[in-house]
Amino acid sequence: MILSEAWNLYKADKQIQGYSPQTLKAYNVQLNLLIRHFGDVSLDEITTDSLKLYLGKVADQLKAASLGHRIRLIKSLFRWAQDENVLNGNPASKIKEPKLDIRIPKFLSEEEIEHLREACYTPLENALFEFMYSTGCRIGEAVNLNRQSINFSNQSVIVLGKGNKERKVYFNTRCDIWLKRYLNEREDDQAALFVTVRAPHRMSISQIRYVIKRISKRSGINKSIHPHQLRHSYATTLLNNGAPLEVIQNLMGHEKSETTKIYAYLSGTLRRELYKKIF
Repeated sequence: MILSEAWNLYKADKQIQGYSPQTLKAYNVQLNLLIRHFGDVSLDEITTDSLKLYLGKVADQLKAASLGHRIRLIKSLFRWAQDENVLNGNPASKIKEPKLDIRIPKFLSEEEIEHLREACYTPLENALFEFMYSTGCRIGEAVNLNRQSINFSNQSVIVLGKGNKERKVYFNTRCDIWLKRYLNEREDDQAALFVTVRAPHRMSISQIRYVIKRISKRSGINKSIHPHQLRHSYATTLLNNGAPLEVIQNLMGHEKSETTKIYAYLSGTLRRELYKKIF
């Protein structure tokens, strides 16, 4: 079986498993690079040594994270081929991913959060800001929500996260108040939770980013602020207030606990309190 044929079957399997279109699009880019180097050859023509030579050739041109992405696709594709009995062995099984430096997520201080709150001028801005901060939702999750998705009785909403996995997130009373004000003042019949002001329609990811950027400019905070920082700040707030990492992992929809553990590096307040209790 040649690479392109293997990719089509591999992609179909991953679609059935619920992989997102974005993930498969990124994998397709890596597959095309693999074909560009080897040609559309049969999988059994590719050896461990030839894969190492290929990856070694591009290693100096790529950041460790980008090289890691390329290796993960290769390992996943050949593991699939072995599981499907397309190959008797797996030439990628002994290839290791590069070690990555721990990148500590950028979060906002409590003071900065308050400055951003004060810089919200409209019910839309207040509702959007409070929702993103108090739920820790990814921007793509917020975009896809409908107003009927909100459960005001227990201040929760079910979002569709990565891998088409549903999870329940919660919002606070401040967010509850602003969401109700925002929805009550709307006169459109759009189903979306957040809509544009002019010719109301579902906000896109770029439009939500623009609203958060507009708020940040007004706030006078001397840093570039984007929606994902609100998610990082949400996780840090939970951790600083004693939430276990397992709970944070569940609320944020992290598949791997290692992703959540990164936030432990941020929690200076909690570490200081624990130190004082011990000593």
